[in-house]
Amino acid sequence: MPGLAHWVGLSFVLFTIGVVGVLARRNLLTVLMSIELILNAVNINLVAFSRQIGDVGGHVLAVFVITVAAGEAAIGLAIVLALYRLKGSVNIEDASEMKG
Repeated sequence: MPGLAHWVGLSFVLFTIGVVGVLARRNLLTVLMSIELILNAVNINLVAFSRQIGDVGGHVLAVFVITVAAGEAAIGLAIVLALYRLKGSVNIEDASEMKG
């Protein structure tokens, strides 16, 4: 069975991939997926540390984070769909124009 260090290492790798995806990509769908990857890395840490100390608080918080992430994904996808209908593209540069 993998120990705490393995789970923290996996979480670090996933978190790093997510941060690179947020910073390096110009596609809003890819940015949304990267944010979800970051949240899942946090969930792995929450559950791993919670299991290490024998408490269920981390598990409960992870379920709460998953619930919030589902709402965030739904709202984010709705915004991306509206941007695509308006501009015909989902690039971040197209979303930066403000109407006055």
